Amino acid sequence: MAIIKTEDLTYVYSAGTPFQKTAVDSVNLEIEQGELVGIIGHTGSGKSTLIQHLNGLLKPTTGKIYIDGQDIWADKQTTINTRFKVGLVFQYPEYQIFEETVYKDIAFGPKNMKLPEDEIDRRIKETARLVGLKEETLSKSPFELSGGQKRRVAIAGVMAMEPQVLILDEPTAGLDPKGRDKILGRIKEYHQEKNTTVLLVSHSMEDVAKLATKILVMNKSKVFCYDEPPAVFSRADEITAMGLDVPQITKVFNTLKQKGYKIADDVYTVEYAKRKFLRYLEDKGGE
Repeated sequence: MAIIKTEDLTYVYSAGTPFQKTAVDSVNLEIEQGELVGIIGHTGSGKSTLIQHLNGLLKPTTGKIYIDGQDIWADKQTTINTRFKVGLVFQYPEYQIFEETVYKDIAFGPKNMKLPEDEIDRRIKETARLVGLKEETLSKSPFELSGGQKRRVAIAGVMAMEPQVLILDEPTAGLDPKGRDKILGRIKEYHQEKNTTVLLVSHSMEDVAKLATKILVMNKSKVFCYDEPPAVFSRADEITAMGLDVPQITKVFNTLKQKGYKIADDVYTVEYAKRKFLRYLEDKGGE
C-alpha cells in the first residue's frame, strides 16, 4: 500500500479574488513506502505547495490526501498525528534554531511528542550520529557551529521524531560544495539505514540523479511525470524545454546521439553511463 496518496489534489491561492492562482492542479500520486523521491520543477511549478499539503500545513481546496491509508483531514486528531508522521524540513532550517544547546534543539520535537526521557535521549544521540555530529557537539551552543553543521542540527531535530515520511525542501541551498555533499551523504545514509520514505525537493538535477529511486517532475501546477530515473531522463529534451536543466552526463550522451552514436536515451549518472557505454562497445565488437 502507498504511504502517500493524493486524489485530485487541487489548491487555489486567493480564491475568488483578482489574484486567484491554482498552485496545484488535480494531482494524483501514489508513493510507496521506502522510496527516496526527488521532486523537481521550475519556480512556481507547484512543488513547494504540494509538499506543504502532505503534513497538513495547507488544506486542499479540493481533493484528498492519504498518509498510510488515512485521510489526513478526516478529523482534527488525525491532522495533528499526521504532523508527527510526516516531518518537513524547510529551506534554511538553521534559522529556526533557538535552544541554548544542540542537545536541547534536537530534543524539541521528541519532547512535544511527550516521550519518556530515556527514549528522547536515545533518539538525540542516534540522530546526531546519523547526521554526522560528534557527541561532544551536543553540549555546545548551535550558534557556535558552522552553517553546514547548523543545517544538520535542524535536520536532526526533525529526524529525531522518527517520522514515517521525511520531506526536505532544498536542503543544500546556500551551502558550499563540501557542505552540500555532506548533507546529501547523510540523507542517503539515513534513508538506507531507516528505510524511511524520503522526499527531496531540489533544483539540482545532479543531486536528484545521484540519490533518487523515483523522480517527480512538476510543471505548471501539474505532475509532468513520476517514474524511475532512467525513464525520466529518457525525456531529457522535454524536461529541458520546460526550462529545467539535466545532468551534464545526460547532455553528453544526447550530443553523441545527435552525432549518430545511438548508445542510450536514459543516461543520468556517470556510473550508469559507463555501464551503457561498455555494453555499446561489446555490441560493436569492441571497435
